[in-house]
Amino acid sequence: MKSTNILVNEHRVIEQVLNCLERMVERCRTEGRLEDGPARDAVAFFREFAECSHLAKEEAILFPLVAGTKCPQGCRPAELMAREKTQGHAHLEALAGAIEGAAAGDKDAVRRFIEHGEAYIDLLLKYVANEEDWLFPHANRLLDDDSKRRLAKQFQKTEPDKACGPTPEQYVAFANRLADRFGVPRAVLLDT
Repeated sequence: MKSTNILVNEHRVIEQVLNCLERMVERCRTEGRLEDGPARDAVAFFREFAECSHLAKEEAILFPLVAGTKCPQGCRPAELMAREKTQGHAHLEALAGAIEGAAAGDKDAVRRFIEHGEAYIDLLLKYVANEEDWLFPHANRLLDDDSKRRLAKQFQKTEPDKACGPTPEQYVAFANRLADRFGVPRAVLLDT
């Protein structure tokens, strides 16, 4: 077991909802309007689970572990994550702002939803790849077996901030309901 399996599983759930968002964008493009409820649910999921709960674990537990090391692009992990977090938050706000108009068929709102949806999907997929290709393996290389077990326990014991909403298990159930609605395969999770 790797100490980062919990974070990898969270990535799979995030990707699952990104796939649902991709379906929403496709439908928006072909139908010229958006289904309001699922779009609001997806934005809430990304705000509460991806931005609040998942990132909080990384920032509080993982980033201090790799502080001072450089990623292959020459940046520091915390700097890269801060930039991606800012960009992602801006796309989420734009998505949220376009939902009502896109649901009513407003062409400009539909265009904004599509544009920011595609940009958000691309950003998060790159974010996940960066972490899984460099950050997680790097963190796992830095730790001995006892440290890996302690880190994994920290990830498991870390309670979500009450402002983040439901528990991780409730988010998985929510993501599964959204996936079922859009015909998206459910994430295959690693043993933790």
